Amino acid sequence: FPGPWEVATAAVKLFHDGVMVRDLKTSVSRAAVGVTVGARLGILAGILTARVVLVRLAVYPFFNILRPIPAIALVPIAIVWFGIGEESKYFVIAYTVFLAVWLATHHGMEHVAETYIRASRSLGAPWWREFFEVIVPAAAPHIFAGLRFGAALAFLSLVAAELTGSSAGIGYRLEEARQYFQVDRMFVGLIQLGLLGALLDSFFVFISKRLVHWETV
Repeated sequence: FPGPWEVATAAVKLFHDGVMVRDLKTSVSRAAVGVTVGARLGILAGILTARVVLVRLAVYPFFNILRPIPAIALVPIAIVWFGIGEESKYFVIAYTVFLAVWLATHHGMEHVAETYIRASRSLGAPWWREFFEVIVPAAAPHIFAGLRFGAALAFLSLVAAELTGSSAGIGYRLEEARQYFQVDRMFVGLIQLGLLGALLDSFFVFISKRLVHWETV
């Protein structure tokens, strides 16, 4: 178990060698693409499965089957489908984020208070105003909660994606350190993942307090 001084020394060395900066850029870029793609698809799918009966009947059971499958189990399939390039890593990360955001969006859209719907219809609101001014604001706290959870899961799947077929990234550096029993470097990687996750979570909290000001996430 390395002491704080050993971990700090390893971090300084990795920084001066340029390894830390390169790994951070690579991992953050992969996580950003995966979160963006997964979140967009998850919100869209959540809206459709919650508000369109035919879509819910067709794909909801399928998504429920996918949810228990961990991201690391998809790494071999992603490599077969997309190769060992960046696309396979984007796929694994986006898959994890998608399911988390989809479930939260679906739950929020499906459980809008019936009194809100009745009030908007009794006032003669058209369907598009009901959707954008009643349903979306009511579901927004759930959507942002899903985004926060998905962002945290993104770094779990990032490590799984980088363990195979990578030459840079925090996950790759963790595996390399394991092979050479460099426990101090392993702790440096873990600290980086923790800080990145905390920063991204704080970002979503900051945005949610301004966009969903009627209810905190």
